Amino acid sequence: MGTALLQHFTSLTIIDFLLLILCMSAVLYYSYGIYAGMSAAFYHPHVELNFQQPVTILKPLCGLDDEAYENLASFCRQQYPNYQIIFSVRDPLDCSILVVKQIIHDFPELDIQLVVCEETIGTNPKVSNLANAVTKAKYEILVIADSDIRVGIDYLQRVIQPLQDPNVGVVTCLYRSLAKGWATILEAVGIATDFHPGVLVSNQIEGIKFALGSTIVIRKQVLDKIGGFKAIADYLADDFQLGYLPAQAGYKVILSNYIVEHVLASSTITDSIQRQIRWARCIRVSRFWGYLGLIFTYGTVTSLLFLIATGGSTIGCVVLAITWVMRLVMGWVVGVRYLQDACVQKFFWIVPLRDLIGFVIWCCGLFGNTIEWRGRRLKLTKGGKLMEITDNFAKVFN
Repeated sequence: MGTALLQHFTSLTIIDFLLLILCMSAVLYYSYGIYAGMSAAFYHPHVELNFQQPVTILKPLCGLDDEAYENLASFCRQQYPNYQIIFSVRDPLDCSILVVKQIIHDFPELDIQLVVCEETIGTNPKVSNLANAVTKAKYEILVIADSDIRVGIDYLQRVIQPLQDPNVGVVTCLYRSLAKGWATILEAVGIATDFHPGVLVSNQIEGIKFALGSTIVIRKQVLDKIGGFKAIADYLADDFQLGYLPAQAGYKVILSNYIVEHVLASSTITDSIQRQIRWARCIRVSRFWGYLGLIFTYGTVTSLLFLIATGGSTIGCVVLAITWVMRLVMGWVVGVRYLQDACVQKFFWIVPLRDLIGFVIWCCGLFGNTIEWRGRRLKLTKGGKLMEITDNFAKVFN
């Protein structure tokens, strides 16, 4: 068999060799992803219960997410001595206001405020919401979390612990998704077994220099040093910038070991793919070379292409088997073992299919700068900034 493999190897074309290199790179990446996932799974830092600084939670809202009341109410059930919650909306007719008023009624003992303000400071409406809310913040430590996030009662106690180190400017969290319907299940599996391994690998190699919208813990003084919310008001990936800019200013960005839950809204497969293409384009314009480098992580696809290119040869089968096994092991270690994602546990078998779809999304993300977001047509400019465009110019920039 060894002689046969050697003969197949010597007969490979240049295209075959390029595909083989991509497969080998992916296997190396998967191996490191397994290591990073296992390291995260076995890392249990000591929680110092005496560190309980007052906290202000900022919750920007726009419309109603699935299970909105439970998501928002989970932040009101914290076993924490002193915290404030500020809900912020721009539209006085926003349907989320009724839910917030119900929460204020149901938790009268808590310091909860609702800010309704139409003032905008940039292209990103979420950042305007945050800017309007922070004016009412009483405390130095700010906790920002998207409206579709749900947390346990020990959330605040856990996520602020890294701030005991004065050099830490931002803390962020990974998340496990709660999904309904095949479109969101495919998306959830991709997040847990593809996106999150990438975050863990980055954290293991050099520490992360970005944040995730699932949780951003930041000091006011750090926010002020980067120019406040105005500095990120024109960016689509505002969460990324809230980690990136403090990192550039010399602060540490810490990935907490606390896993929050993300309630994925019901969606059609078309809407889900369009949303993912939008974020792919955002990543491309923000970190072009990093985005191109993702080609070295699509081993599921490149090994399949290698098998086809070599005419179903023995070496093609061996490479595909090794690549797919390592890919599935990484997905299991991160998605099932570390994140304990119920969606991945149940639908682990669709990982290869999700990889194929993910590769198509990556290819689509290579081209075009026009996106549609909340009914608006926008152009992504260099660095990830947003610019509103008219229909007359949409075709030019797409």
